[in-house]
Amino acid sequence: MTERPVLAIGLMSGTSLDGMDAALVRLEGPARAHLLAFETRPYASAERALLEKCLHDGSSADFARLHVQLGVWACEAVDQVLATGRTRASTLDFIAFPGQTLWHEPGRVSWQLGEPAVLAERFGVRVVSGFRARDVAAGGEGAPLVPMADVLLFGAPDHARILLNIGGMANVTFVPRREADHGVLAFDTGPGMVLIDALARRHDPALPFDRDGAVAAAGRVDEATVTAVLADPWFHRSPPKSTGREHFGDGLVGQLGAGPDAVATAVEITVRSIADAITRWLPAGSEILVSGGGTRHPVLRKRLDELLAPRTVRDFSDVYFSGDAKEAVAFAHLGYLTVHGQPGNLPEVTGARGPRVLGSITPA
Repeated sequence: MTERPVLAIGLMSGTSLDGMDAALVRLEGPARAHLLAFETRPYASAERALLEKCLHDGSSADFARLHVQLGVWACEAVDQVLATGRTRASTLDFIAFPGQTLWHEPGRVSWQLGEPAVLAERFGVRVVSGFRARDVAAGGEGAPLVPMADVLLFGAPDHARILLNIGGMANVTFVPRREADHGVLAFDTGPGMVLIDALARRHDPALPFDRDGAVAAAGRVDEATVTAVLADPWFHRSPPKSTGREHFGDGLVGQLGAGPDAVATAVEITVRSIADAITRWLPAGSEILVSGGGTRHPVLRKRLDELLAPRTVRDFSDVYFSGDAKEAVAFAHLGYLTVHGQPGNLPEVTGARGPRVLGSITPA
């Protein structure tokens, strides 16, 4: 019997701090998802500054206010994608809202802010949130969680595939075959765009990120700095592993200096750490689909192709939809699993003691 199609919105606000993504998705069972509309509600510079303040030295009052404000921004993102998709909120089955990660300490705590009640009250729709906590309580790192969608939705039916996402942090999922979780390997590789974007803004505060790779293209790579950063023991740890701004954030940005040379060096650190991780841990000959903000950085994308040759590297959008929407779609998928009482984590990926149903549901 074919399952009743479910209409949902998945949200995502990642470590890049560029905005709140919203994907309107129709799910037909746990292994079929169709993107109907996608929008990003960008963060203004003052909003990004508020997020960064809380990441660095926010007070209890700052955290409390941001918790609610993230719910408000999420509502605005939902309004945008509903308008684009010409859809009424009353037709939604649920909204999946992972919130904004403020502190990620693998194996101990992964803390997200974002009040789901704001969304439930505004739209009269149940909201699934708090996805990471149960995995952490079960001994896992709470991340990455997107690999479940990689296995069920984005793996290839007849060959091995690597799903590489370069957002604020970069992560990979190796999927031997679609819908088969045996042999899956997934983990964070280290920094994605977080260092590059932060250094671009330091160079020119008017830049939200290194648009078109222009700043990096004007700089020269400091090989000694690249070598020193990549000597960090974290890169040599075997999976499962995850990371965040706590490890690869402002402290490292300060060490890299300023100007185009610093941005070019950050690009090289990101690309080499990705290529080293794929070469070290994942089988040769696997097709690679890349998504996230890194796909729009020409310098990074070119170096990625060079370092991963002769592997085939393609944009996620060549096979599916815009890679910008991938993580929001993945959280809609995780929400589907939660409301149907199905596990959303992969223990071999997160290190949890076993499969767990993730998240909490705020009623409509």
